[in-house]
Amino acid sequence: MIIKKAEYIISGTKASHIPDMKVPEFVFMGRSNVGKSSLLNAITNRKNLAYTSSKPGKTITLNFYNVNDAMLLVDVPGYGYAMRLVQDRLNYGSMIEDYLAKSQYLVTCFLVVDSRHEPTEDDVLMYNFLKHSNQKIVVIATKTDKISKNELNKNVSVIRKKLQMDKDELLIPVSSEKKVGIDKIHAYIESFLN
Repeated sequence: MIIKKAEYIISGTKASHIPDMKVPEFVFMGRSNVGKSSLLNAITNRKNLAYTSSKPGKTITLNFYNVNDAMLLVDVPGYGYAMRLVQDRLNYGSMIEDYLAKSQYLVTCFLVVDSRHEPTEDDVLMYNFLKHSNQKIVVIATKTDKISKNELNKNVSVIRKKLQMDKDELLIPVSSEKKVGIDKIHAYIESFLN
């Protein structure tokens, strides 16, 4: 997939803020600091499209990115960040639920987990919520450059088992830093653009 254009359009807090582009939407969800922003930058081949931070909890709105005028990538606030106020966490939850329920062009929810660790209880809850909501889910396991191939193979099995993924469900291991697996995400997204 050749990225000719990738631009931030708008941030919003409810479904009515979704840009009216009538193109496929792909949303990226995961716990705080799992690497969603770095992943979006790697997918779009831009260094600073999505703001990255070593401190968790920087994304506090739904952020919409236009890619090639052909799709929207949507970054949502991370979950599970303990330092957030309970009210903030509830607000983020309802903002995400509102988006999932009302987006007319949502194609896939990319659930981003850390390849180095077993999925958290929040990851399991989100996965089950998405399944229950009949969303198409692709799991992306980030930060694969930080572990050995053997560890990765073992951890992929652990992730699949913990989330109780079906055999035919897609799990893509990636390294945003080394651009490993990004081609697989591109190929997946492209299959919806034709």
